[in-house]
Amino acid sequence: MSANREIHLASRPQGWPTADNFRLVETEVPTPGPGQIVVRNQFMSVDPYMRGRMDDVKSYVPPFALDAPLDGGAVGEVVASDADGIKVGDTVLHGLGWREYALVEARAARTVDPAVAPLTAYLGVLGMTGLTAYAGLLDVAAMKPGETVFVSGAAGAVGSMVGQIAKLSGAARVVGSAGSPAKVERLRALGFDAAFDYHDGPVKDLLGAAAPDGVDVYFDNVGGEHLEAAIGAMNLHGRAAICGMIAQYNSTEPPAAPRNLALVIGKRLTLRGFLVGDHGHLRDRFVADVAGWLRDGRISYDETVVEGVENAPQAFLGMLRGENLGKMLVRV
Repeated sequence: MSANREIHLASRPQGWPTADNFRLVETEVPTPGPGQIVVRNQFMSVDPYMRGRMDDVKSYVPPFALDAPLDGGAVGEVVASDADGIKVGDTVLHGLGWREYALVEARAARTVDPAVAPLTAYLGVLGMTGLTAYAGLLDVAAMKPGETVFVSGAAGAVGSMVGQIAKLSGAARVVGSAGSPAKVERLRALGFDAAFDYHDGPVKDLLGAAAPDGVDVYFDNVGGEHLEAAIGAMNLHGRAAICGMIAQYNSTEPPAAPRNLALVIGKRLTLRGFLVGDHGHLRDRFVADVAGWLRDGRISYDETVVEGVENAPQAFLGMLRGENLGKMLVRV
């Protein structure tokens, strides 16, 4: 424990990030003070929301600092502890990824059991990703049995969970969009009733063919053309849970769509943005439901794992380009 490698934000991206916006820095392994632990990270997550934090703009979470390590979900082994309740050898989930060793306030870490589920599951299907899907679909959009659900970016970590949870919760029809034929086939294997490659034509036409009777619930991971198409396809009193808008995260110009927002009035639609942090009260119910579905083999999840903290920037860039199937992770 003499050297620690971290990924720092070297400069703020203008449009699409590049490798030059990141820097690999070697530091000393930290020593814990009172109430602190040192964690040897084993896996870390890269997620779309991190792109917004690279810009120096006011948002719901502070921007990443220049010349300092980025952060995000990580899971690893405690190698030093000066905190009650967490001992050396414990496995913990915390928010200081993008580095090999993290100095973590014990109150900000949660002990997990690697015997219950693989470590990566606590960053994905049983972690923030899974709770985002669960809360957005069942609480924010209040999906009811018998409804038709459309999920954009459905082959990603959140979207693939949304579709499966919708089917398990009684949706009559679940439709997903994805960015390649292979991803479309994977969605069908996961139980989606219909799926399409959004490169194959206007999204509104593809969605109309996949959901001829309209859409009751839209789970939005993409924004832009997808949101416009969903508004056009939604039935009276339809609800949209707005989770992300990855189509415009790297844009330097305002988006052209949706151009049909006035339809919200006549259709009496509800478009509601949400953050997973507002739904912590659902965690126990979520874990119980999803753990049961996993145990029974009723839900599946995909992971794309990149090796080495030094390759975390490439994993992040690949995730933005849609190169991952399911959750994009880095084995630190």
